[in-house]
Amino acid sequence: MKKITILQTSDIHGSIYPLNYGTNEAADVGLGKLATIIKQERALDEQLLLVDNGDLIQGTPLTYYYVQFLKDEKNPMISVLNHLSYDAAIIGNHEFNYGMDVVDRAVQESDFPWLSANIISESTGEPYFGKPYLIKTINSVKIAILGVTTHYIPNWESEQNIAGLKFKDSLQETKKWVAHIREKESPNVVIVSYHGGFERDLETGEPTEPQTGENQGFAICHEVEGIDVLLTGHQHRALTGNVNGVAIVQPSNNGQMLGKVTLTLNENNEIINKASELLQMEEVEANQEILKLTSNVEAQTQKWLDQPIGKIEGDMVITDAFSVRTCEHPAIEFINKVQMEAAGVDISSTSLFNNLSPGFRPNVTMRDIISNYMFPNTLKVLSVSGQDIKDALKQSASYFMLNESGELKVNPAFIHPKPQHYNYDMWEGIEYVLDIRNPIGERVTTLQYHGKPIDLDGKYQVVMNNYRAGGGGNYAMFKDKPIVKEIPLDMTEIITSYILNRQTVKATVNHNWKVVW
Repeated sequence: MKKITILQTSDIHGSIYPLNYGTNEAADVGLGKLATIIKQERALDEQLLLVDNGDLIQGTPLTYYYVQFLKDEKNPMISVLNHLSYDAAIIGNHEFNYGMDVVDRAVQESDFPWLSANIISESTGEPYFGKPYLIKTINSVKIAILGVTTHYIPNWESEQNIAGLKFKDSLQETKKWVAHIREKESPNVVIVSYHGGFERDLETGEPTEPQTGENQGFAICHEVEGIDVLLTGHQHRALTGNVNGVAIVQPSNNGQMLGKVTLTLNENNEIINKASELLQMEEVEANQEILKLTSNVEAQTQKWLDQPIGKIEGDMVITDAFSVRTCEHPAIEFINKVQMEAAGVDISSTSLFNNLSPGFRPNVTMRDIISNYMFPNTLKVLSVSGQDIKDALKQSASYFMLNESGELKVNPAFIHPKPQHYNYDMWEGIEYVLDIRNPIGERVTTLQYHGKPIDLDGKYQVVMNNYRAGGGGNYAMFKDKPIVKEIPLDMTEIITSYILNRQTVKATVNHNWKVVW
């Protein structure tokens, strides 16, 4: 009997230290804690496989600070993975957030290969990141690891950040490459590491989200022959199990969990058992060696986060995320005002990205800005019709539902299988009412522009972040609309400049929209 251990991290999003940067309080996250478990597992099985499944190099103030101020130095995320002797990493969608130069440099600094079979160079027609799969032999067992990335990236990412790349269908490329690997390499074990998740319920097969192709894990398990293990991510879900004979795992996000798959093989190298589990980080001490590796960047980041920017006159603190989405809040109006000034237009939409967003305290620091706007989004001004605006409001209004007692609740579709609170938008520059007592699709009961009913056939210039402008979050009405203007600055910079130029910002609410139920 032989055992093969596969350890997986995914959606680390720049998290090394076990803390919440917004509050600097301790948290059960990060590669520091994961490293402790990884080292314990290595003590039990020196030859285990260690794979990162993508979305590694973006997501915390540390990675943001590195890219903005220290990018000529070695990437701290790569230093950690090199130290832990990763076997491979997969390209995730957020790898591109800082542009191709940062991605290319991270790949060059890595002591391990980055795999993605379906991200193709337009100039060569070959996988951009080199060989799409890796062959490892452990205890005479030949193992193939194929890397695949959700092909939906062009719907979210700024064009300049993915220039020269083509994203082929994940499912079809997985079929092609698994067949190729089986025929050419004759491995005993085939692992697919897919930066994507599951589009259907694992047991019933019922759709759990719109079938856009963003997540194809269920189809991969059912339609691709010859896969033994599917490592997944992207959705930030905690999943283990077996789907159509394929062992699957997904270890949440930010290093909260470590995915583990154990394969048992007989003397003929035939798999006789597969078991997947999630190793938790609670009560795990962070590995000090890992923390010291990046302590210089962390110290500089912390100093930068406490840098004073300006003051808020009034109250912009968020204490209840749900109420922010039902009754206009000064923090949301502020972000929309910032966007409108930066773009020079009078209609804007934004969202409250995270239920833990704290709003802005009276004395604003960089920590406040990063805590509220954690994505490196840029802005785009689209030319859209009045009907497009109404359709977008209909989509936002589907965020709500009424329970049997008539109380307002969040539609489960925005919570499961993945929390998507960031896909509810709030607007400035128009006046509107969402009546949740009406059926979905009929909830926009008032829609005006400058005090008059909006012209559904008219054209309007609207500023929004690049994710939404590409149709991300099921806002298909914005996809492929004419781009009037792009503001290439990161929103964090735009907000910072807005406050610095004024020193004091007043908290205001003009009540241009409301939700009724």
